[in-house]
Amino acid sequence: MRHLSAVPILGLIAALPAAALDYRSVVEPALLYDAPSQQGKPLYAIARGTPVETVVMLDAWVKVRDAKGELAWIEKRQLSEKRTLMVRTERAQVRAQPEEAAALVFEAERDVLLDFVEAGPTGWVKVRHRDGQQGYVKALQVWGL
Repeated sequence: MRHLSAVPILGLIAALPAAALDYRSVVEPALLYDAPSQQGKPLYAIARGTPVETVVMLDAWVKVRDAKGELAWIEKRQLSEKRTLMVRTERAQVRAQPEEAAALVFEAERDVLLDFVEAGPTGWVKVRHRDGQQGYVKALQVWGL
């Protein structure tokens, strides 16, 4: 009997839409707060262009997670749909093609911001540096996907 009672619950779970991760970029240097209000306690400042993962949207405020896993609130107006990625390894190799043996276009050090251009083949993403150089980086070498 226990086996049969679990079937409707599993069916309900399967019918729920999958939650997709949503990332945004910070438009301008901003303060992040412990509550969705400027009367909240300021926690830290975040730099322009930094990618953040949106967790909760509440009117004019968004609860976000940064690359270190910290949760905080930021005003929605300070976020952009434009996607940036942050290098999370000591050095990320950006290659001409999405393959390990492809020519190296440039290397980016930890915490460098790269513009997201498009998803590449599995495990790769096409990025652009602010100086215009672009290529493919391994997805595991960046944060914000």
